[in-house]
Amino acid sequence: MDNKLVVGIADMKMAQGSGMLITYALGSCIGICLYDARIKLGALVHIMLPLNMETGRKSVMKYADTGIRETLRQMEAKGASRARITAKLAGGAKMFEVGGAALGNIGQRNIESVHMVLKREGIRILKEDLGGSVARTLLFDVSTGQGCIRSYGRPE
Repeated sequence: MDNKLVVGIADMKMAQGSGMLITYALGSCIGICLYDARIKLGALVHIMLPLNMETGRKSVMKYADTGIRETLRQMEAKGASRARITAKLAGGAKMFEVGGAALGNIGQRNIESVHMVLKREGIRILKEDLGGSVARTLLFDVSTGQGCIRSYGRPE
């Protein structure tokens, strides 16, 4: 597919009609695919942390709360309807353990924050592949709304 958009860490990309949105290296980070099937508008946001406590809030897409809300705002500006937008999620792994304890288990905190924000915003989650201890690559086909997850040692 020629129309391939790579979503970096703390980044968001949007496409309408066609295109493949891809994000790599989802460890404790979460990739959130948001989609309005009627107008075939899709967005993929790659969040790193649960809550934006940053002064001046410069890195909006870095955080679950501000990243999801800003993505929804941009989708609605392009004609998406909040009632039609659905979500698919991947990531939130526990990537590091020191002496048997997860380092603040940021993956789990991200999962809880993403669930809370989507619920508060009225967005229905269709599928999720969250937690565990493997990194994921997330591919999202905007023409069909289909998501695909690739992880080392696991089937797609």
